[in-house]
Amino acid sequence: MTPSSEIASQSYTLNCRMSQEAAALERLCRVVRVRGFRISKMAMESAGDSLDVLLTLEGSRPVAMLQSQLEKLHTVTGVELMSGAVARSRTA
Repeated sequence: MTPSSEIASQSYTLNCRMSQEAAALERLCRVVRVRGFRISKMAMESAGDSLDVLLTLEGSRPVAMLQSQLEKLHTVTGVELMSGAVARSRTA
């Protein structure tokens, strides 16, 4: 039996499009960590002047909060929730 105060961790997949800039990936990873998520898998692909970063995350907090924080990063041009909850996307 698990205590009622323990919240189950969920898995989410986010696709982030961002500009290629020094330390951009470090900032992205820091926001993920500070917002209470753990990166279980990361795949990155260069697409011209942009990077497409596919993140598989685990966490018990609302993923919409993380998504809105990632969208505020100046290097991020779009964040799409691929799986784990109701999909919501923004493209700049």
